[in-house]
Amino acid sequence: MADDHKHRARIFLHRGDLAHAREAWESAVTEDRAAGNRRELSNSLGNLGNTCALMQDFTAAEHCYREVLDIQRTEQNQHAIAHTLVNLGNLHIGADRPEKARPYYLEALDLLRELKDDRALGILYNNLALQEARDRQWEQALIAFRQALDCHRAVGNEEGLAVTYSQLGKCYLDQGDLVLAERCLNNASEHYIKLGQEPAEASVLRVLATIYEIRKDLVAARRCLERIVSLDLRYRLPDHHADAARLAKLTSHD
Repeated sequence: MADDHKHRARIFLHRGDLAHAREAWESAVTEDRAAGNRRELSNSLGNLGNTCALMQDFTAAEHCYREVLDIQRTEQNQHAIAHTLVNLGNLHIGADRPEKARPYYLEALDLLRELKDDRALGILYNNLALQEARDRQWEQALIAFRQALDCHRAVGNEEGLAVTYSQLGKCYLDQGDLVLAERCLNNASEHYIKLGQEPAEASVLRVLATIYEIRKDLVAARRCLERIVSLDLRYRLPDHHADAARLAKLTSHD
């Protein structure tokens, strides 16, 4: 019976129907709890927590993750514990409580280093870098971003490289270092092109266009914006009108 609820929950999630997915996961949790299957209960609670987090019900999500963590600590599943700790950290970031995220991230970091899980470490270092950047702790942010890049390279995580280069570029821009910002953003753009993720490429190009406008390099800025507008139209991106207006204003200076 629990398997039926789980199957329904996944279908609802695929459709974006979070309310019904949550109900199905809650039913699965009830069934797994009654059956006394702690491993299945842990999985169902984790999925319920993820769904609650997507619905921004952070209190319910935290309750689920904490119970999951209790089960995983009993079973001494280090990989699973690290994953749940990261989820708890992300949850506090989403709930605008970044100061509560750090202890979970740091505990997860210790576990993942011992496990030599470079894929998970790359994502976690990136999360830590973003937190440092939000606090304007630039040196610590840059160190964490570089550690994230090293981990992404070690496992060939192209998407991780694209995301981290993009965020590192914005970090350099916030510090006023246009040269390194441009270099990182161009790297991000190349990785997104390789991945075929053109809407993400458009997002990076918007920041690059800003750099070129600051430099008064209107030719490069216009080239970026022309590419952005073409992608806006192809994918019906919500920024189309703002991008088109920005391009028109730039063109009027020619």
